[in-house]
Amino acid sequence: MKSFYNIEIEQVRNGYTQESISKKLGVNRTTYRKWLDTGTIPVEKLIALSDLFDCSVDYLLGRSDVRKYAAIIQIA
Repeated sequence: MKSFYNIEIEQVRNGYTQESISKKLGVNRTTYRKWLDTGTIPVEKLIALSDLFDCSVDYLLGRSDVRKYAAIIQIA
């Protein structure tokens, strides 16, 4: 699903497999893949992904092109 495209980008960028991410989230790989395919990730797992990838939830959802808002604030 397009809205979770950034999750897959971050997965590759950080060198994770679907299996390794699903273990970190405490679910099996099939469940994680289903979340990506259906566009329904529980909020607490979305926050965990945001922490894991060190980026904003908005970025993961495709609502922003900015990975991390703190970087903007520090530059300004």
